[in-house]
Amino acid sequence: MGEFVRVEVEDGVATIRLDRPKMNALNARMQRELMDAAREVSEDGAVGAVVLYGGERVFAAGADIKEMASMSYAQMSAGPSRLLQDFTKALAAIPKPVIAAINGYALGGGLEVALTADFRVLGEGAKVGQPEIQLGIIPGAGGTQRLARLVGPARAKDLIFSGRHVGAAEALAMGLADRVVPDAEVYPAAREWAAGLAGGPAIALRAAKQAIDAGLEVDLDSGLEIERVQFSALFATEDQASGMKSFIEEGPGKAKFAGR
Repeated sequence: MGEFVRVEVEDGVATIRLDRPKMNALNARMQRELMDAAREVSEDGAVGAVVLYGGERVFAAGADIKEMASMSYAQMSAGPSRLLQDFTKALAAIPKPVIAAINGYALGGGLEVALTADFRVLGEGAKVGQPEIQLGIIPGAGGTQRLARLVGPARAKDLIFSGRHVGAAEALAMGLADRVVPDAEVYPAAREWAAGLAGGPAIALRAAKQAIDAGLEVDLDSGLEIERVQFSALFATEDQASGMKSFIEEGPGKAKFAGR
């Protein structure tokens, strides 16, 4: 339990809750607490899926500009820029399905946090964007890389060059959102989605996430080899044996998995 981030686990779903009123500005302490939360849920065997949630009013309106405004190049390069990368890498490396539940604004660093998730559920009133250009800088917590990989380079350049805010409907159309629901249903919808994944075979889910994420960084032949190795390794698990036995004896969709 941190000052600005807390982890709550119920029925196999962990919620990483951002809680720094009023706008969840991501100061250095909050970034470190998010890194700690990512490690906690990664290591907790009782957690099968994760929801990133900023609350009913706002997801996160970005990094704490007041904290950075007076920094020199040497100061930024020596530490804060690395922390921005490290905490978002930690969130992206959670070896379990992760869903970002977004109400209100997810801007700058807030959107970069959401981009570390596997899926994004937006409320109808949500606004997302990378407005760093309006401050004379660029995204520094993964936005230039994860956004371009998600929506393509042209759309990423549009958002980053202009700094404009995107509504939920446009975000859905460009693939930045995966689902759009009424604002009041954002967290319940994300949690329901996560709960449906939490009961799955944990080792196979981890392997699938690692194969997809690592495969995106290499050529096709190398990606296929990553898949082959991960696929083969799953035949050393109890879940593979019980899953195939259940399929043969009971048909599809009835297996119970132990995460081993």
